[in-house]
Parts: sequence; C-alpha cells; structure tokens
Amino acid sequence: MGVLDHFSDLCSTSSTRKSKRKPMQTVDIKVKMDCDGCERRVKNSVSSMKGVKSVDVIRKQSRLTVTGYVEPNKVLKKVQSTGKRAEFWPYVPYNLVAQPYAPQAYDKKAPPGYVKKVVQSPNAPVERYTTIFSDDNPNACSVM
Repeated sequence: MGVLDHFSDLCSTSSTRKSKRKPMQTVDIKVKMDCDGCERRVKNSVSSMKGVKSVDVIRKQSRLTVTGYVEPNKVLKKVQSTGKRAEFWPYVPYNLVAQPYAPQAYDKKAPPGYVKKVVQSPNAPVERYTTIFSDDNPNACSVM
C-alpha cells in the first residue's frame, strides 16, 4: 500500500498546483547614462524581459523606471549585465522627509527636489524651544 499512496500523492499535488502571478510593480533604478547609445542599450535590455509593461528613462536624473510584473532584483541584475553601474533609486522627494537637510539625508549629487532615503530614528532627541530660552537653563540665550 505504500507505493500506491506515494503515486496518488504525486498525482494529486501536480494537478492542484496553482501558479502565482507576480504583483504589478514599479522599480526605480539609478543608472549613469552618458549618451543615446547607453540609454538605448539599457532600455532594450530591460524591455526584453518577460512581464515588463513599460520602460521610462530620464537621462538627466540618471533614472530608469520599469513597470510590470517583474522582480526588482532581476531587473537590477539585467541592468548590471549591460556593464553599467546600477543601484536601486536611493532618493525620495524632500517634502516627504521630516528633516531633509540632516547630514545623512542631504546629498549634493541628488536631483533637484530629492534627498536620500534615510530611516529616521524615532528616538532622535528633539530640543524644545521652550527650554532653549528658559531662565532655568544655564546654557540659554542671554540676549535680553
């Protein structure tokens, strides 16, 4: 009976196999592109991938945006296979960050209106303005 049970298990698992479809994603990648040839090579390599719906290249920002049913790591590997240095898009709009000009977040190489994506610690010390100008604080401002 062990052999029959084994064969029935094999048949039952193969018939009930469900294929999972990858979710629709937008992947942003930072790639240094100098000329039209670089842009074309990167765009053609990514657009040939299975599941890609659209590819947008913004050469001025060195940004590649891929939309489709793809895995982000596979897109990054495909771009790196062209010989270009690539990484996931490390920037966010500056108005979404609590402290955009913090030493870790501010980057001179960032496109205009963007800062680096930095995790803000919830335990960061916040200095209260009431204690800065208080008479009880010996280090307070003494301009009065």
